[in-house]
Amino acid sequence: MFQPSEDEIKSLVGQMTVAEKVDLLSGRGLWKTASIERLGIPSIVMTDGAHGVRYSTTQIDAGDNDEDSLQAFLAVVGQQADASGGMFGTTRPATCFPNGNLLGCSWDVDLAYRMGEALAVECQDFGVHLLLGPGINIRRTPLAGRAYEYYSEDPLISGDIAAAVISGLQDNGVGASLKHFACNNSEIERTATSSDVDERALREIYLAGFERVIGKSAPWTVMSAYNRLNGIQAAENHWLLGTVLREEWGYDGLVVSDWHAIKDRGAAVAAGTDLDMPESRPRKARLRAAIEAGDVAPEVVDAACARVLAFVRKCKTQERRDTVADLDRHHALSREIAAESIVLLRNEGRTLPLDPNSTGRLLVVGDGATIPVIQGSGSATTNPYRVDSPFVQIAARAGTNFEVQHLPFSSAAEVNMQALIEATVEAASSADFTVVFAENEKSRHGEGNDRDTLKLAASHDALLHALAASGCKVIVVLSMPDTVEMPWLEDVDAVLAAFYAGQGGGEAIARVVFGEQNPCGKLSASMPVQMHDIPGWHTYPGEHGRHLYSEGVFVGYRFYDLKAIAPAFPFGHGLSYTTFSYENLWIDIQEVAPGVACTASVTIRNTGSVAAKEIVQLYVRPVKPGLKRPIRELKAFCKLYLEPGEAKMVPLTLVERDFQYFDAVRSAWVLDAEAFVIEVGASSRDILLEAILPCRPERPVLPVLLPNSPAALVFAHPKAEAALVDFFVATLSISSAEATALLAKTKGSFLGLYDTLSWYVGDSVRETDIAQVFASLNDTYVEDSLE
Repeated sequence: MFQPSEDEIKSLVGQMTVAEKVDLLSGRGLWKTASIERLGIPSIVMTDGAHGVRYSTTQIDAGDNDEDSLQAFLAVVGQQADASGGMFGTTRPATCFPNGNLLGCSWDVDLAYRMGEALAVECQDFGVHLLLGPGINIRRTPLAGRAYEYYSEDPLISGDIAAAVISGLQDNGVGASLKHFACNNSEIERTATSSDVDERALREIYLAGFERVIGKSAPWTVMSAYNRLNGIQAAENHWLLGTVLREEWGYDGLVVSDWHAIKDRGAAVAAGTDLDMPESRPRKARLRAAIEAGDVAPEVVDAACARVLAFVRKCKTQERRDTVADLDRHHALSREIAAESIVLLRNEGRTLPLDPNSTGRLLVVGDGATIPVIQGSGSATTNPYRVDSPFVQIAARAGTNFEVQHLPFSSAAEVNMQALIEATVEAASSADFTVVFAENEKSRHGEGNDRDTLKLAASHDALLHALAASGCKVIVVLSMPDTVEMPWLEDVDAVLAAFYAGQGGGEAIARVVFGEQNPCGKLSASMPVQMHDIPGWHTYPGEHGRHLYSEGVFVGYRFYDLKAIAPAFPFGHGLSYTTFSYENLWIDIQEVAPGVACTASVTIRNTGSVAAKEIVQLYVRPVKPGLKRPIRELKAFCKLYLEPGEAKMVPLTLVERDFQYFDAVRSAWVLDAEAFVIEVGASSRDILLEAILPCRPERPVLPVLLPNSPAALVFAHPKAEAALVDFFVATLSISSAEATALLAKTKGSFLGLYDTLSWYVGDSVRETDIAQVFASLNDTYVEDSLE
């Protein structure tokens, strides 16, 4: 076993040649780190799999040929989830759990932890030390090709779900790689385009989830992203990897590059990207040349080598090679997670749940009912151990008097499409209910390929319009990477959002349809009515290699609230087969103040007749904040189970950061508002209780005053007017009242203060004199602030 002490790691690094250090920092082949037999340093194995372990026998077991590795990597990235053969033919079967887009809708950290545990067991069984996930990039646009991998448009949900998955993995001896750091939010020219984001948006939205995860679960590795961030390649960005990640957040783990993401290997290791993956002969040669030329400091190289060795030690000491995965048990877990996450968007007239013991006919339409779309495309794709057919599971639940029939209907365009639609409508006319499995065109999303529309496959939209117009009872089940436009929404009876539900999704859908599972998922990303409503749409996807995040901090529901735009379904929305009441909001503090944390308590009661779970959401709404802020922001949530009639008190904790915003001028988190409204509700647009807390803000840090600072800025300073009055009394030999009257003449001027004063005092007051008064004020105020 490789178990060196810290001193022994330092000694090993000291014994390495430059060539060996380059090897260690460069990986071996596509999925391994380099071994150095001379020093007894072993190799470890890593692979993709945020929602399922993708273990390729040809890529991992068959050797490390450089050319073959590149071709294999390109094949993986371009793999379509529904393609036959190819990657699946050489990949070990594993559990395909619900993708991030659905898992995020669970709002359930316990389920996420159990999923991490199961992934760890399969990794241990397969001999994998590091799983390359989870990804928590913000779903700032539903068009993003990899949106299906990510949990939410909000960093709180993203952070808490990811932290739970990572803890489940690492508590069971398998490392996680938190990715993609940072702002890898679209696939268009993803390795070359710069994500241009202001620092406040970075801190409050795009980095906040990463910071939360690192504080909660200490991932063994962080993966740097493909894109440039504000003009600098993420893998080579010292501010991101050094200043923020290591110095401010105290991260001491390994930073690994995304595959082939590094452009300048010397700059990357200097910035903090320790491990370059996968192996590349040209990049290794460049790193060696940079080291030998002195372009990279020896201590930087040695520190990176030490972090790789510490990581390898952690992997090897936690190997559990006698582990045997129970894939049947994991399949049951996959079903449970999907059932807990599916969102009931619409349920007019209580169409759902269906009664399996009733007399009638149920028509199930769509190819997705028999060959379901369970996952997205690209490097995260898993070869599922088994797949539940939604139609089979639905039919199995129907009683002897409830006839269930299936009609195929493709998402692809057909020459005789109108005839197929008419035949389907005719069949539906004699059915009591019609369940339509609707989806996107399969080739128009996935890794390396952003969507260019939010529409469903044209054939499915046309079918739903026709069925709704016919007066049939229509239930829609949506399989989708992210939100879709629903122009037929008001004309159908029920809609279930299944997103990408994993291999157990078919069973989960059947449970929800027949009421065995009360729907308890809620949206973790807003659903706009149309594509043009997407925040930042007017600057997407950028021009000339730069993508301006023009919405700033107003991402997702923050934008819809600011612009008073009604989404199709708001953030946090999800219906139930029961009802809940929210009662007795109580907060254990009387005032928000610097350094103060608090707990808000609320009682939730199941007022219906069905046992169910409710997701309680707490939002903070600032009143008259120092800078413009979102109307409300999610700051805490809880998922709880209630029997009919049962009530429980829910405590929701808030810390100081939950009330602060990031001020880029001060480069600090700041508490500054007149008050805060604590809101508790069932969604961001369904606030049911609120309480207001006054705020005692931090002392403001005013800008430095100069002689020609605008008059309004000068008189906003709490000590400026008194200091100037004293100065004029002494310098001009006038009374205090006369000096006050003189200053009053300047207050309406848009000119600088000294230029305005010169109209009234001529040369009797010099600009340098005013500068001295202001210098004293600036120094005094700084000293007061430090006390």
